[in-house]
Amino acid sequence: MDNAVDRDELNEALRRCGSNWSAEQAHGLLCSRLAVAGAEAGVEWLRIVLDESDPGTGAALDCARLLEMLFAGTHLQLSERQSEFMPLLAEDGESAEERATTLASWCEGYLHGLVSDVRSENLKERLAAEPLCDIIRDLLEMTRAAADDADDEEDEEAYTELVEYLRVAVQLAYEELADFRDTVESAAEPVADAPVLH
Repeated sequence: MDNAVDRDELNEALRRCGSNWSAEQAHGLLCSRLAVAGAEAGVEWLRIVLDESDPGTGAALDCARLLEMLFAGTHLQLSERQSEFMPLLAEDGESAEERATTLASWCEGYLHGLVSDVRSENLKERLAAEPLCDIIRDLLEMTRAAADDADDEEDEEAYTELVEYLRVAVQLAYEELADFRDTVESAAEPVADAPVLH
């Protein structure tokens, strides 16, 4: 089953339902919450992204449907170590500035989910140790990403390298937190593989 979600369609749905999150920020947040909490993260992630929306409206339900598809596809890619995992970013045809902006926003969402809900000393220690501390530092640098109009070819090459680094780093972080995530999932109530908004 194809769980691919179009970034522009999701951005429009988020805007219509009143969410303050962009598609790329929401996907970054999802990836880090999956790394920390696994499938259990889904319901809380939906709540955060749809916090400003009225859950009874058609716009919110449409948005939740797209978010649930994004959750299912992303969870499958990360949990089954599928090499085609890609962050949800601007398409290649977009301007260098737009792509750099969405890359920075994606990293902001990811970092927010990784460090904003640190409730255990175990997780704090994990995030402070290599390789996770290096990934966090690098993503903080990427939040300041900006296009340089001086050399389009050089920009293109640098952007491609950053996206590839991000793709690999997210999968590495997911693997590094596997045993921590197992303790979180085993302590939680069983949930369906994808969140459902009621």
